[in-house]
Amino acid sequence: MSEKPRAVVLLSGGLDSTTCCAIARDQGFALSALTVTYGQRHRIEIDAARAVAAHFAITDHIVTDIDLRAFGGSALTDDIAVPKHDNAADIGDEIPVTYVPARNTIFLSFALAFAETRNADAIFIGVNALDYSGYPDCRPEYIAAFQTMANLATKAGVEGTGSLTIHTPLIDRTKAQIIQTGLDLGVDYAMTTSCYDPDPDPGGDGAACGHCDACLLRLKGFEDAGLNDPATYRR
Repeated sequence: MSEKPRAVVLLSGGLDSTTCCAIARDQGFALSALTVTYGQRHRIEIDAARAVAAHFAITDHIVTDIDLRAFGGSALTDDIAVPKHDNAADIGDEIPVTYVPARNTIFLSFALAFAETRNADAIFIGVNALDYSGYPDCRPEYIAAFQTMANLATKAGVEGTGSLTIHTPLIDRTKAQIIQTGLDLGVDYAMTTSCYDPDPDPGGDGAACGHCDACLLRLKGFEDAGLNDPATYRR
């Protein structure tokens, strides 16, 4: 029996990356997972990523650090308030202050290095259509350009012994479609977290704020799918 192809999944502990994990496994890949702590406001998502990796029995899970607080420039890494709204319709179409400069470029570069050491020819990243309207590093043309660069930058690419593909299975799906796909593949979304500004109390349950862009898009996705979100929200 031939060995399964290997993929590196960028795993944040959120709804999208968890669904990506389920899709990659369903497509027959052996999984390695990479989680990056980058100086974000909280570590709750790191705990969620560990729980997701355990759920999928991913033993090759690396959590690595790079402190983007040194640069700042984002509500997630700087002393800038996270925008809050009453509903998803209030979210604008400009690049939001929660955009972290070059975050996906950094994450994909780390994933590329990880993939080379594991002889993986695939990277899965959970960018989707609801993000790339606001985040420049979630657009299809960005992903295509990074993939071209990756195959110019790797030993296998230069020697012609292999090529890397960046998989973005969620890029053209709505949140409701993403959620339904995950449920069809057995994902328990109760173990995921999406909030940009969760309860910071170390002794608390990491309850989501319910009003940041990420919460509102997630809640709308569950509503559009006719489902209740199993995440915990502040009263």
